[in-house]
Order: sequence, then structure tokens, then C-alpha cells
Amino acid sequence: MTEPTPPAAHRQAKYQVRFDWGSDGARAVAEDADVIVWVDALADVAAPVDDLPGDGAVLSAGLTDAAAAARWILDEQVRLGRRAMVAVVAAGGTTAVGSPRFAVEDLLAAGAVVDALASLGIDYSSPEAAAACAAFTGLRGAVAHLLTASVSGQERVAAGVSSADIAGLGRLGSAETVTVLRGSRQSGALAAE
Repeated sequence: MTEPTPPAAHRQAKYQVRFDWGSDGARAVAEDADVIVWVDALADVAAPVDDLPGDGAVLSAGLTDAAAAARWILDEQVRLGRRAMVAVVAAGGTTAVGSPRFAVEDLLAAGAVVDALASLGIDYSSPEAAAACAAFTGLRGAVAHLLTASVSGQERVAAGVSSADIAGLGRLGSAETVTVLRGSRQSGALAAE
């Protein structure tokens, strides 16, 4: 069974940097993307790499490696010799019955990616991406606390994970490696740094 085609407005196609949530959102914004960034701040939801649309590379990113992912995307843009179209997709959480739910930590991490891209000049962002960026920049100083205080963070604490370990996932720029989940099918994207 084929998925329905998302309405044109949902694709955010006129923007270089787009943002949406989960697999359904990826189908909306990533079809023509050169790079898809699957954002999961607490690594709760595995990227559905085989289900992600298009031929673009797929990266995984969070708060610790948002800047490294942005540098990778800039390198890919240089390699392409044109603007790289970027789909930032927040994984989101799941409810006890498996339904998708909003995850503040993924919104903040997606905003960190958009902000890092903008700092490198990749800044023609959709309103959705701009709003995620504004959420991050407005709360930048509190991200480690917000990770531990969020629903997902509290679920981890209840499961025995220390608050310090969770807060560590909010140390901005502390990781320099980029996780490439799928290379570009277009013509061999750069390897992870």
C-alpha cells in the first residue's frame, strides 16, 4: 500500500531548511532533500532509514553533535556545488500505547541543528524550522535541565538512568563525530568525520 502524497504546503519545498515530526513528517519534507537529519536527543526512537524518502544522505543528530552535523551538511553542499536541501525531522516520543507524542527534547535538538546551520549561512528556513530554532535559542542555557525534567527524561530517571547521564546529552557541541545512517544515493556523500 502506498502512502498518500502530502499536500504541497506540507512539503515546505520552497525552503532550503525544513522541519517536521516523525516518519509522516519525513515523508512530507524529505522527498527532495539532499540531507535528512533525524533528530533524537535521547536516542529513544531508531531512525526508520529504510522508510525515509528520497535519495539524500541521512544523519542522526542531537544536542551534542548538532554543530558537527551542520558542518557535515555544509561540506556536502560544497560537494554538490549548489544549495543543499535539508530536512530536519524530530523523532518525537511514543505514548504507552505506541502513538506518537511531542518530545520537547527533540524540538530543542532540532532547533540546535537549524541554529548551527544558520550560523554557517544555511539559513533559508521554513517557518516551522525557524520556530524550532527560536525555541532552542531562547532556551539554550536550560537544555540540560529541560532534558532531565522532560517527560522522556523523567521516564528514563524512573527506569534507573541517572539525571547526570541524561543532562550529559545536553552538552552542546561536545561531540565532533557525525553519524551517517545512509549515504547519499545520488553520488556518494561524504563519510562520517
